[in-house]
Amino acid sequence: MSPARFALYWAPDPDDPLHAAGSAWLGRDAETGAALRQPAIPGADLFEITRDARLYGLHATLKAPFRLATGWEALREATATLAARIAPFDLPPLAVTDLDGFLALTEQSPCPALQALCDQAVAELDPHRAPPTEAEIAKRRPERLTPEQRGNLLRWGYPYVFGAFSFHVTLTRRLTPEESALLRPAAEAAVGAAAARPRRVTSICLFSQPEPGQPFRIAERFRLAG
Repeated sequence: MSPARFALYWAPDPDDPLHAAGSAWLGRDAETGAALRQPAIPGADLFEITRDARLYGLHATLKAPFRLATGWEALREATATLAARIAPFDLPPLAVTDLDGFLALTEQSPCPALQALCDQAVAELDPHRAPPTEAEIAKRRPERLTPEQRGNLLRWGYPYVFGAFSFHVTLTRRLTPEESALLRPAAEAAVGAAAARPRRVTSICLFSQPEPGQPFRIAERFRLAG
């Protein structure tokens, strides 16, 4: 089986100011693959702090990374079919939040249309997902998950779906309280204004990773047309 993985993510459009600001914060543009200069933060190694987030690119997860049980063209066709049925919708303003020790952008009010999109993506693309290996399951630390999350992991390959879903754009690794006190104001200064702007969700993206350890890139963007 190919080691390549694919994921369905939301990513800001290239002309959205959040794309430029968030990509610069992470140090890489997932649209072009280009390395970017990160903000200088005295007392913090932002390159190290954003290492994992940079690998995945600026995004919010709709369907978490998986290896293919079918093939690229079948996955692409299913994603295009999904996007064609979903109408564009307004995303609530985003803000920098402490999410279990990570800094992330989260929505500031509920968005039923977003939840519905995620629910459909998880279910409708699942026939294309190869089952996770034992090592992949172990990496999710199932012993630390709730019963609902463990059930999701075994059924859907990811703990945080449906009722456990939480829209977020990861900005850092898990931080110590001291690191968070330093990094949160810097993140707010770097991406806060762009995140808070009104925006309409008009597309979803298939990201691809050729092999473990390689960065995810946007393979194709699909316009919502419902």
